[in-house]
Amino acid sequence: MERLNVAMVVDNASFGSAEVYIRRLLRFLPPEVAPSLVVSENLAGAFPERVPVQVVPSALGSMWAPQVEAALRALAPDVVHVNLVDAGVNLAAVQAAEAVAPTVATLHRAGGAPAASVVWDCYRRLARAVAPSRVVEAKLRELGTPAERISRVRPGVEIPDAPVRVAERTPVVIGAIGGVTGPDLLPAVAALHRRGRAVRVLVAGDGRDLAERARGLPVRFLGRLRDVSAFLRELDVFCLPSRRDTLSLAVLEAMAHGLPCVTTAVGDAVEELAGAAMIVPPGSADALTAALDLVTTDGALRRKLAEAARARAQRDYDVRQTAASMAATLVAAHAVSSPVR
Repeated sequence: MERLNVAMVVDNASFGSAEVYIRRLLRFLPPEVAPSLVVSENLAGAFPERVPVQVVPSALGSMWAPQVEAALRALAPDVVHVNLVDAGVNLAAVQAAEAVAPTVATLHRAGGAPAASVVWDCYRRLARAVAPSRVVEAKLRELGTPAERISRVRPGVEIPDAPVRVAERTPVVIGAIGGVTGPDLLPAVAALHRRGRAVRVLVAGDGRDLAERARGLPVRFLGRLRDVSAFLRELDVFCLPSRRDTLSLAVLEAMAHGLPCVTTAVGDAVEELAGAAMIVPPGSADALTAALDLVTTDGALRRKLAEAARARAQRDYDVRQTAASMAATLVAAHAVSSPVR
């Protein structure tokens, strides 16, 4: 089989989980896919230098993206892949891609909506669409993408060779992510503190809006991490009380490391993670407190959850499976859009 030249369009306000998704794909796509990148100026330098890159002004919020189209034409791809954080933020890039080659879009979140019907039509023209969850799959159908063109591809993470060692120690160390903890984690930690529970909380990422409210609590803010794996290996429990509708890569990374996880029933979390994580209703500080109280005081439960988390990640969320499924989707998009010879 000849190599398939795939140009990937990455345009977002800042580097986040959607960009991590692309960076992992670039590492693990099979050799029959030859990737290149069209990247917005603010994300230049965030991806491997070995991949051909065209840097363009951001097209976020625009109706047209002529620079994206010109960059794609210069790369002459067989297929274009567009990374979409939500349903309406950057459809100008999709339209530009569709003018150049068969286009595949990965939609990461179901929120947002196209601003006008002329832009809305681009979802109907996609050669293929990739949904990481059933919630997003339903959104793509709502936007007009034919069901037979939608591929459900679970998000993937790297599975470390060895899991975190489940330790019996005091205090129990809970890890969290600053940008998505919501208003529930600190009240839960305060309640545990009042009960005299021996816990310590490490918050990665941007926690500036939480720092004042955490005064007097056993909470430390670490800022942006250079080594996520090293952070996870300092923890005994991982907690992410998200209110978003997506299955968090941060939770999947923690599971892959063999950490017991506490998260919320948003998106596909119950369907995907039941039995492998503690799942509580979103927005309930009381339920979160009860779950954290139980998992931090019961070492046997932590060990059971750790084993289940690692096994589920190995079975369903290995990034190599994600990359292979994405490659098959890109090949299919090219095949159905190519003339019969």
